Amino acid sequence: MPTALPPRVEFAIDGPVARGYWAARIRQHREETYAGVSMLKFPEDLRVYEHLLWQTGPSAVIEVGVKDGGSALWFRDRLQTLAAYGRVRDPLIVAIDIETAEARAQLERVDPSFSDHIALVEADIRDPATAARVAELMEGRDGAFVVEDSEHIYDTTMASLNALARHVPLDGYFVVEDGAVDVEALRVDDDWPRGVLPALRDWLRTPEGRTFTVRRDLELYGLSAHPSGFLQRTAPTTAT
Repeated sequence: MPTALPPRVEFAIDGPVARGYWAARIRQHREETYAGVSMLKFPEDLRVYEHLLWQTGPSAVIEVGVKDGGSALWFRDRLQTLAAYGRVRDPLIVAIDIETAEARAQLERVDPSFSDHIALVEADIRDPATAARVAELMEGRDGAFVVEDSEHIYDTTMASLNALARHVPLDGYFVVEDGAVDVEALRVDDDWPRGVLPALRDWLRTPEGRTFTVRRDLELYGLSAHPSGFLQRTAPTTAT
């Protein structure tokens, strides 16, 4: 039986103190690492991921946007921990980016055997052939926890949802990261991209999108870089 989640903590961004704290945390997270590899994710969001991975027990994580590979390594280690508890078997991380050389070098530096459980896919998520490559890697598996962390623009967000939502099983999760770029109160840099939340809203109106529910209650710890980004499949997939 899944364990209950902790109660949600509210965080209001209005006011100079809250905005200053948010801006400081944004600066801080750019220096975050995991196992000596850069990983630009809030610990609050990672903790939610740990809860959801434990509850749903996926044997695979599909991640769009690899950068230096820190989060791929983090997800691999979380699934290996689940395997040690008997919750999953044969963990696999499918990590997609248009350039993976730096991630490969960083992962080889800290774990020369990383490729046993992390498949780096050098591809553009907007290319229809990418979905076929992921499907080959996912063959024989019963679904994945999917995380979209690419360019944070409309096109890549929509392409990721269209290509990868089919791999999320009933009651599983697809997380669209960094919708904070589209929330004016959370924007701390005029150079930030835009388009995540508009793409998400449009996709949720599609037949496949209507099988998902936005879980704002999973923004548990007050701060989240992913407002409206936690999606749970609550109806069977329409994908063929």
